[in-house]
Amino acid sequence: MSQRQIRVNELLKREISLVMHTRYRSATTAITILDVDVAPNLRSAKVFYSVIGDESDQRDAAHFFARKHSEIRHYVSRTVTLKYLPHLEFVHDPSQERGAEINALLDEMGYEGDIDFKPEDEDTQL
Repeated sequence: MSQRQIRVNELLKREISLVMHTRYRSATTAITILDVDVAPNLRSAKVFYSVIGDESDQRDAAHFFARKHSEIRHYVSRTVTLKYLPHLEFVHDPSQERGAEINALLDEMGYEGDIDFKPEDEDTQL
């Protein structure tokens, strides 16, 4: 990935988050923009988001983005100066929820994260 793509990814992530949490504050309180992945030609971008809540909250977020994606793109275009502003595709990323589920399972098993590391080779001890 080029440096330009990385910079555009971070810029779009910041500006989309700002638009969502200033213009659509009540509808997006449970939505977090995790990452943006711009295509190499900078014409399209996938915006990965996470939702705090249950299945109905995730459906509401998907409906919100289906209705408001063009408005979000319009507001972002006011502050981001690019030759072509990428077409935004909003994609739910369930990795945050999976991580929370794994942590809950580890808590149930009594894992506290303090594994004693002992090297197998006695010569490596200090």
